[in-house]
Amino acid sequence: MTTQIFMVSTLYGTATLAAALDAGCFTAADRRILLVANNAATPETTPAVDEMPGFELLRGRFDDVLSWNEAISPFHPAGWAPRLEDLPLWERYLRLAWRLGDDDVAFAMESIQVNPSLGVAQIFTDAPVTVYADGLMSYGPTRSKIDPLVGTRVERLLHLDLVPGLKPLLLSEFDVPPELVPTAAFTKVLAELADTTAGLPDVEEPALLLGQYLSALDILSADEEEHLHVRMLKGAAGLGHTRMVFKPHPTAPARFARTLEQEAEKLGVELTVLDTPVLAEVLYQRMRPALVVGCFSTALFTASALYGLPVARVGTDTLLDRLTPYENSNRVPVTIVDALLPEPSDASAVTEGRRGMDADALGRLVRAVGFAMQPKVLPELRPAAEAYLRGSLNAHTWRYFKRRRLTSLGLPGGIPERLSFLPRNATARKVVRRARAIRRSIKR
Repeated sequence: MTTQIFMVSTLYGTATLAAALDAGCFTAADRRILLVANNAATPETTPAVDEMPGFELLRGRFDDVLSWNEAISPFHPAGWAPRLEDLPLWERYLRLAWRLGDDDVAFAMESIQVNPSLGVAQIFTDAPVTVYADGLMSYGPTRSKIDPLVGTRVERLLHLDLVPGLKPLLLSEFDVPPELVPTAAFTKVLAELADTTAGLPDVEEPALLLGQYLSALDILSADEEEHLHVRMLKGAAGLGHTRMVFKPHPTAPARFARTLEQEAEKLGVELTVLDTPVLAEVLYQRMRPALVVGCFSTALFTASALYGLPVARVGTDTLLDRLTPYENSNRVPVTIVDALLPEPSDASAVTEGRRGMDADALGRLVRAVGFAMQPKVLPELRPAAEAYLRGSLNAHTWRYFKRRRLTSLGLPGGIPERLSFLPRNATARKVVRRARAIRRSIKR
């Protein structure tokens, strides 16, 4: 008997797997299990994937739906990991609880470098693994070194063609081959979900604003995030849009929406705030937005690449400056959005759908950023990074790098060796800190 276990934490990821199954990306199996992990900070108050509108339409692809939270209760999925000496015990327990018996088991999971996926892969020590990527992070490097006992079992990386021509760096240190989930299969699955959410407002061709709740990730403060949403609203209004729909992050506080409503009233535009958790792609089909504005959401690329909608970015310059440490896994998604998509102020680029650079230039940039992020994971990218920095580092591309990082790695653009004493000089550091404080106050 063969059993395939598909681990999910989002409806978007479930839709990706459903499309992969429909397209024949997985071999036949005697049993298919959907293993749901609710990774929200407070799972008790946040709906899991199998409780969200539209899930029942995807449910038929799987024989059983199981809960990872229940299996490891009372531990939190993101914070718990099995001890090495307990691995055989946990496998025995899960095989009994999930009625696996002696089945040959294979897994499909996301974010294998962190829990809960990493813990599950460690428990089933000889199971082959398919990693699927449901966002822009697949184009960036693996965020940390993975135990070869796990990494060498990954057979492929399934991903959507969100940025045509760009090859993912994720898991490339293990020579894991990337494999595309056909776009047609994915949009067909999304079409199934289009009519599943009752109570959505009837708004035609609005400007759709995408919230991300970045303050929860400690990237921005709550006040800064509210200001970011206001910038989205003003940017759309500046392009002549008078009907707006704001899709807040499901776990964002209500006050974010209230601040936006007050600003909309000042600008004299009509604003609708969604109070139903729904995929942005459902809104693309139901409302056919005239414009989609966001920060660095993957949904910006599904809007442009899959639905041909005009898109604009807001706030990526701030995030490129704020993301810490440099190896923060959000850096490549922010870089891609900043490099490719226009700001609302560039009206002609938004209307015409012009990209900031071609696929080849973007690929060279992403490889250079990827090496600077994870030089120990991807040491083979050093020559490519050095070549890029020598030939392409200019006033615009400097925003994607940090001089301190380049210096520590001995890369072009860093402080020359004869001046290397400066980072260790207390007076120099004080001057730099003062200059940065002044620059940030000016930006505000």
